[in-house]
Amino acid sequence: MAGKSTNYYNANPEAKKKKLAYAKEYNKNPKEVKKRTELNKINRENAKKGIGSVGDGKDVSHIKGGKTILKSQSVNRGSNSDMAGDKRARPKKKK
Repeated sequence: MAGKSTNYYNANPEAKKKKLAYAKEYNKNPKEVKKRTELNKINRENAKKGIGSVGDGKDVSHIKGGKTILKSQSVNRGSNSDMAGDKRARPKKKK
């Protein structure tokens, strides 16, 4: 079952083209390249230690305090709540 955004981009090829062009530029950003290479390195080191393996469906995720943990890819890539900035950006619930 595809998500809402997948269905939208499949139905709107111009929007999909624009999104992919933006993502291509964003992923070339030196800051993002550094972050990605760092996480890939940690993933390889974990595989050598026997903690997960490359291609196991897990991602190395940054959490508070600069630590990293293993998370499933689907949870990590949709996560907006495990970093301090993400929590500050959301309004507090009213009691």
